Amino acid sequence: MSDEKGYGFKVVIIGDGAVGKTSLIKKYTQGSFQKEYIATLGTQFSKYEEEVDGEKVELYLWDIAGQDSFQALRQRFYTGSSGAVIVFSHDPEQIKSYNNVGKWLTDLKQHCGNIPIVLLGNKVDLIENGSNSDLATSDSKVEQLAKDNKFLGYYKTSALTGDGVTDGFKALVSRLYMIAKISNFS
Repeated sequence: MSDEKGYGFKVVIIGDGAVGKTSLIKKYTQGSFQKEYIATLGTQFSKYEEEVDGEKVELYLWDIAGQDSFQALRQRFYTGSSGAVIVFSHDPEQIKSYNNVGKWLTDLKQHCGNIPIVLLGNKVDLIENGSNSDLATSDSKVEQLAKDNKFLGYYKTSALTGDGVTDGFKALVSRLYMIAKISNFS
């Protein structure tokens, strides 16, 4: 790692309540998984250090409550965000979380402008045989949604098994780092 101070990025993690935002953060930053659901009240903060091209990158992860009752507070938490992760659940009982991705995107763009966004479809471990071709959350439909909205990418994730979690976060970190490097040379 270089002796330079490095880079710091605020990243908001948003999506409906109970889609696994906190669990994804814990899996990414600590490698752990907690089975009991504990609702986030307002927001939770995590700091995580990553190394990109030999340079220190600090992530300030803001896990923002997804329940409607926190709508007024949420807008304040978006301020200063460099990037975002929108999370929905592949659990068939939580299909509404996928239908609300557009709502989250609109809210985010209104308060943050055009920041880099990754879309994570969590709880893939709950899909029978890993197939969701008949669902509204089929890979082709979600990939098209990601393309149409210019997300950095769509990643199928499982906070339980860890599948796709690191790939999704690293895609965002890499883009944020690249943007920061380019702006330093401007």
